[in-house]
Amino acid sequence: MERTLIPFSQAPVVERVETCLLDLPTVRPHRLSMATMQGQTLMLVRVFCSDGVVGIGEGTTIAGLSYGPESPESMQSAVDLYIAPAILGADATRVQALMQRVGQRVKGNHFARSAVETALLDAHGKRTGLPVSELLGGRVRDRLPVAWTLASGDTARDIEEAERMLDARRHRVFKLKIGARPLHEDVAHVAAIKRAIGDRGAVRVDVNMAWSELEAAQGLAALADVGCELVEQPVASAAALARLARRFPVALMADESLYGPASAFELARVSGADVFAVKVEQSGGLYAAQRVAAIADAAGIGLYGGTMLEGAVGTAASAHVFATFPGLQWGTELFGPLLLTEEILAEPLAYADFHLAVPDGPGLGIALDEDRVRHFRRDGRRARAAAPSSATGG
Repeated sequence: MERTLIPFSQAPVVERVETCLLDLPTVRPHRLSMATMQGQTLMLVRVFCSDGVVGIGEGTTIAGLSYGPESPESMQSAVDLYIAPAILGADATRVQALMQRVGQRVKGNHFARSAVETALLDAHGKRTGLPVSELLGGRVRDRLPVAWTLASGDTARDIEEAERMLDARRHRVFKLKIGARPLHEDVAHVAAIKRAIGDRGAVRVDVNMAWSELEAAQGLAALADVGCELVEQPVASAAALARLARRFPVALMADESLYGPASAFELARVSGADVFAVKVEQSGGLYAAQRVAAIADAAGIGLYGGTMLEGAVGTAASAHVFATFPGLQWGTELFGPLLLTEEILAEPLAYADFHLAVPDGPGLGIALDEDRVRHFRRDGRRARAAAPSSATGG
């Protein structure tokens, strides 16, 4: 059947862009080496197009500015003040061209740019009737294995949490957040949890760059001895990571060292890691994450689908990207929505039998519960808090 092309003058354009911040509680404190999260803030983006289609995207980070250079508040400012003006009135169907324009006007700000790219792809998927994964070249899997992070900081509590996940068949790969305590205490913590779950589950750790190179050398050897299969970003620099790689019988994964295709190329060039933790936002967007994965594939580096603890929108976007990776040897960590006590989707993402089902509807394949979004909007709560005093004359 011959395809009818839409004349340029008739192509839908971006009419407006709206952002809001949602503050959501978590099921427990989430302890990292640099901070302890007591909740999560999502920056939502809506892109309204002239054909009536609305796309949604999300910008989220871990523990605000404790993790990296962007916060939900800075993402919102970047979108409102710089990115939105760059795309208003432009052809909404040419997503890569639009993001190239954004890149020429906005340097850095990977997370904010990723949120807008997600919204544009969601809109175009709804417009064409195709899932985002098909817009990205086509999925090769419909389900993604999902690891769970044990980050309470309490060994007994983490063991009990792991047992619940195994019994519910929700997770059987566990990543432990370490690095905030002395090295010997962290190793004992990992050893106790691995002994408790035995062969029923795998144990990995994330140090979040907390160790010196000497501490990392000692820690990697000790962790290998207690049954840990993978260590994520034990040191801050890519050079130190490369010096540690393949010295110990445990896989070494790059995370914070990966912030887009250029950094992925440099790490691959020096054989600086066994595994890449690909994060869509940290890479600079969905297309950029695919380029990071392509570099890893070419270099024989394993892939892991990472998370910035995104909510449901960002998690759905990541799932669509990871579903297109030919190799996903180390699974994913897309548990972000499960860390939250509140649901913002009309129909939650489907987690079952240790996997996440990739949504198969048009665009991201999800819909927001607008009542819940309004309830958790930061500006909406302020308005509700102000209403009683104004009504009583206070």
